[in-house]
Amino acid sequence: MAASKEGAMPTDRPIDVLVAGAGYVGLATAVSLKQARPSLAVAIVDAAPEGVWEKDGRASAIAAAACRMLERLGCWGEIAPQAQAITDMIVTDSRTSDPVRPVFLTFDGEVAPGEPFAHMVGNKVLNGALRRRAAELGIDIVEGVAVGSFETGPASTRVQLADGITLETRLLVAADGVRSKLRDMAGIKTVEWKYDQSGIVCTVAHQRPHNGRAEEHFLPAGPFAILPLSGNRSSIVWTERTADAERLVSGDPFIFEVELEQRFGLKLGEITVEGTPRAWPLGLTLARAFVAPRIALVGDAAHGIHPIAGQGLNLGFKDAAALAETVVEADRLGQDIGALDVLERYQQWRRFDTVQMGITTDVLNRLFSNDFGPLRAIRDIGLGLVERMPRMKQFFIQQASGLGGDTPRLLKGEAI
Repeated sequence: MAASKEGAMPTDRPIDVLVAGAGYVGLATAVSLKQARPSLAVAIVDAAPEGVWEKDGRASAIAAAACRMLERLGCWGEIAPQAQAITDMIVTDSRTSDPVRPVFLTFDGEVAPGEPFAHMVGNKVLNGALRRRAAELGIDIVEGVAVGSFETGPASTRVQLADGITLETRLLVAADGVRSKLRDMAGIKTVEWKYDQSGIVCTVAHQRPHNGRAEEHFLPAGPFAILPLSGNRSSIVWTERTADAERLVSGDPFIFEVELEQRFGLKLGEITVEGTPRAWPLGLTLARAFVAPRIALVGDAAHGIHPIAGQGLNLGFKDAAALAETVVEADRLGQDIGALDVLERYQQWRRFDTVQMGITTDVLNRLFSNDFGPLRAIRDIGLGLVERMPRMKQFFIQQASGLGGDTPRLLKGEAI
């Protein structure tokens, strides 16, 4: 299928896999499938307007396993020059007003010699590299067109787009975010609750180099993360109570910078906010099922978790790799790639891991986002004990790198 430049999906032959959502996870799913199985006709539709991704000034932490996957997909060579390795990490637990923040836990940043456990990558860089790879593989991407409805039949799904075009596909992949409309259309229920917290995201420039260090400060309102970017810049993921977060991002920029500096400190010299800070409400959303006949959920459509562990995007990449491996192996065996028994293999592979991570982030957030004295003492003792247990620290690094558990081949850097 040739790339569409007119905003209309080509209908010259049936589509094997239609991905709804052109974010990182949707793109990674499509590229993984097409690269491993060129005979599959793969296409992407996205409700967001054309070019909106180019305005995304945020950055994401890409775990070592996801970096291996991006390298296997032919994208990392373009991304690497603009990525910042996380070389080490410190964890503190204090109050905002404390003059000193004692470090309770430290991590080296390597999962193997010369391989950092994560990199920070600009969202525009990541999305752009995946889009260019999709174009090289002949994957159609049509933007500004949502899926209006779909009807599942015994051998295919008839998809009605908002512009009136009707498509037939053997497998529909929902990668349309935590408020997934396709998930609702498929009748898949969710378990969810709100935290009365919002995540403030912004980029700051500072005078002195960060030397690749990431910091996680546990404060009473929630974690405050400083993540290194290329140059003398850092990405801030700042959790606050929702009312306070909305007041901060919509109020006087000077007040915002004063509050930010109180949490960031002066260790890297004077700081300056780049761009406009934004806040997103935080909660936990877990789909009760990841699949239905001829539809599979990936990324935030399947799970939305708290950013306290920085694993949301990396869980999505793991979904993409696992679904691609499942579908490619089924296609090689001549099986129906949209059949429920095939898709259930993907669900069994990913569901437990995702629920486990969702529960873990929920417990961590509840444990650390408070100022209850006895609980603070207990958690600080726990952090100190982990600091003195090298094997336990290595286990946490492996988990953070995305290399723990039943890892799909792409995340090991292997071909499907």
